[in-house]
This record gives sequence, structure tokens and C-alpha cells, in this order.
Amino acid sequence: MEKIIYIAGGCFWGVEMYYKKLKGILDTEVGYANGDKENPTYEEVKHHLASHAETLKLKYDDSIISLEKILEHFLRFVDPYSINKQGEDMGQQYRSGIYYTDEKEKDIIKNYFNNVLEPNYKIEVLPLLNFYNAEEYHQDYLDKNPNGYCHVNLGLIHKNELK
Repeated sequence: MEKIIYIAGGCFWGVEMYYKKLKGILDTEVGYANGDKENPTYEEVKHHLASHAETLKLKYDDSIISLEKILEHFLRFVDPYSINKQGEDMGQQYRSGIYYTDEKEKDIIKNYFNNVLEPNYKIEVLPLLNFYNAEEYHQDYLDKNPNGYCHVNLGLIHKNELK
């Protein structure tokens, strides 16, 4: 069955590229989530004129990849104890978070993180308040710009997990 989860893990270019490679991922869109302004631009987010996190909207088939497996992948490339920083990227837009639209997902996410992480992890686990698609040039950015910056180590995906 098709499901959607929203993932903030630093610069959304690398997060999108990572998940696009996995079996069971149906579609990806990058955008801005859980902020204080309607339909922000990249410049507004970058210059802290809007408080959104760079976020990946992830559509997946839960008969192929579970939410727990998606979270396992997330922890492969995110520092769960870092605040507003992933890789070389710093600022509130790079905070890490999992934003859900179904209360049942909240329990799955909290239980998973509580079982595999120390209690003081800094990943936001919150309901999705809003999500606005990023500008077109950000969509599939690393496909269009293969030498672009990516803090996410794509080599962390095992061969049997690739599409």
C-alpha cells in the first residue's frame, strides 16, 4: 500500500538521492516543512526569514519497504544527536526530523528511535504542519548536477536494497 512520510536530514538534495535508489520508493519531492510562513522560497529559508526544515516528501510501498526500514536508512546518514547541523550544513533548515500524517506512525517512529538511540537524540518527531514544494531546480538536483554537494554517503546502501 502506498504511504507518505516526510524526512528532514540536512540538505535535501542528498536525502532525496539516497532514498530514490531504494527498492519500494515510489516518488520523491523536496520542499520545506513545519515552518512559519506560507509557501517560502529557498532564499527565505536559507536566510532564516522562514523557519522551515529542508524536507523530503517520500512516497513508498510499505509492502516492499517498511517505515522501520526507512528509519534505519535515515540513521545511516544522519547524526541523531546534532542540532541544526548535518555534514557541513548548518542552520535551522538543516535540522533533522520525521514528520508524520498518521498518529499510528508516531508510535512506530518513537518506538524505533527509543529502541536504537540514546534517550537524548535531537531528531524532531512531529506531526506534519505544512509542506511546500521547493523550486523546480531543487527537484532531482543531483540527477541534474551529478557533481553537486551531497553530505549523504550513498555508499551506505547495500546492493540488495537498490532498485
